[in-house]
Amino acid sequence: MKKSGAALARYALEQIGVTHTFGIPGVHNTELYDELNASESIQPVLVAHEGGGAFMADAVSRMGKSIGTMVIVPAAGVTHAASGIGEAGLDGIPMLVISGGIHSESGHQFQLHDMDQHTLLSPITKATFRIESHQEVIPTIYEAYRIATQGEPGPVFIELPYNIGNFLGEVEGMPAFDSHSAAAQVDKTLLKQAAEMLATAQNPGIFVGWGALDAIDSLTALAEHLSAPVCTTLQGLSAFPGNHPLHTGMGFGAYAVPAAEAAFAECDCLLAIGTRFAEIPTGSYSMPVPDNLIHIDINPAVFNANFPAKIAIQGDAKKALPSLLEFVTAATAKRDTTALTALIAQQKKRYEDEWLAHKSNGRVNPKVFFNALRAAIEDDAILVADDGNHTFLMAELMPVHGQRQFISPSDFNAMGYCIPAVIGAKLAEPNRQVIGVVGDGALKMTGLELSTGSHLGLGAVVFVFNDGELSQIAQAQQIPYNRKTCTVLKPLKISALAEATDCKFFALENNQAVEQVIASALQAAADGHMVVVDVHIDYSKRTRFTQGVVKSTLKRFAPRDKLRAISRALVRKVTG
Repeated sequence: MKKSGAALARYALEQIGVTHTFGIPGVHNTELYDELNASESIQPVLVAHEGGGAFMADAVSRMGKSIGTMVIVPAAGVTHAASGIGEAGLDGIPMLVISGGIHSESGHQFQLHDMDQHTLLSPITKATFRIESHQEVIPTIYEAYRIATQGEPGPVFIELPYNIGNFLGEVEGMPAFDSHSAAAQVDKTLLKQAAEMLATAQNPGIFVGWGALDAIDSLTALAEHLSAPVCTTLQGLSAFPGNHPLHTGMGFGAYAVPAAEAAFAECDCLLAIGTRFAEIPTGSYSMPVPDNLIHIDINPAVFNANFPAKIAIQGDAKKALPSLLEFVTAATAKRDTTALTALIAQQKKRYEDEWLAHKSNGRVNPKVFFNALRAAIEDDAILVADDGNHTFLMAELMPVHGQRQFISPSDFNAMGYCIPAVIGAKLAEPNRQVIGVVGDGALKMTGLELSTGSHLGLGAVVFVFNDGELSQIAQAQQIPYNRKTCTVLKPLKISALAEATDCKFFALENNQAVEQVIASALQAAADGHMVVVDVHIDYSKRTRFTQGVVKSTLKRFAPRDKLRAISRALVRKVTG
């Protein structure tokens, strides 16, 4: 039969369950967009910028029901999307990126959008493909999907040349997608050894990342059986319920909240699941990991990279943890959690009281805000953060109650993530509340994607934490330099942006208005409006994370550099 490459691509995407594509059409992919327009199961979404589209695709994948997919033009479309592709690549999020390509048989040089896209993207993707014939279109998309979703997930790039995508070619048939694949086995001998180490430990602890997301039932039962506190990575805030009595927060050590620092103070055996021990969740590698470390991860490259493991077990957490739980329950009796949960609750209350007692000088106290937001939203609401000071405020002050209920940029740490990700999450989960929190700096990067959300008729709320600075870096500058260079922002009239993008607007000026404004914003979203709330946030109190990372970083300086940094800070504090 004769089919265009675009028709074959559409068929393959339907077969693997793609629900949305994100991008901007151009001359190289108009045929594919025409095919997507005719699809009954795929909605092509026009974005304001391919970088925003990549964050939307990322969020769709993080919701777990479909793989986020981009359809973009070559060259500029690819370079614009690279930040979102890189975020997915470092965070282990599956994504398909389908780009047009130059006419592969024209015989001409210097064609429009002619560049080596594969060299550009190879460091931030699991694989790249350039389709050479019509017969390769369907098998290539199927193989790209398998690579993107199996093992440690990640983005895969496919280039569909103009002459293959837009013109007819001969194919023998259109095969269905075979979703069956052999499940990798987990070494049960190592799991038994891990169970024995956990059973003999006096004070075991558990540290979980995004990779533990689909093992939440076994993880919870294991923590309760061992009476083990559970801390998470930033991504892992969705992997263990924040309202569970054994939950302590992000990381442990001097950079973590008091509940985590206290609960893990005597930890003599750490079970780490689905985490790379990356810089952010370990407080710039200051986490006091004990010698007895058991590390479970699907990617063996993460073992011993930053902290040596006594037992390293390669495998998917959802397969490994049920077996580990079985071995642990056979090796030791269930322990009493009373004292530990009381300690965690006491320390959480103490930290909350500390924040509530902080004077906000007429602006909005972050803890007042997050308490009111948590009380107002539904239990399964999806929270989306950007990169900034508010990210760590959310990690410390906003409990996340369940799976896939918190997403944010993590290892790649790209600003501009939130607003596009709110759109992607809402498209993937139209019946759930979606709430974003973005800084005023990140708002300037992708704020025009609000128009994408309103055009699609989505009902979601974006709270803009507006303090007039790039606050996370400004605070990092203020401590050693007593200067803020290129981190002070010109005020942005957020109400005008909301009007320009057809969004409902609310201003939140102080603590007294918090509950009423949040309720009004949520109601407007329920009525089908994109909503922007300008929150005059108070950032005068630093997070434990910021304070801890600055101290741990300074400790690693050579004596000469440490003396210089401290001396300069003291002199500038005195002289101004």
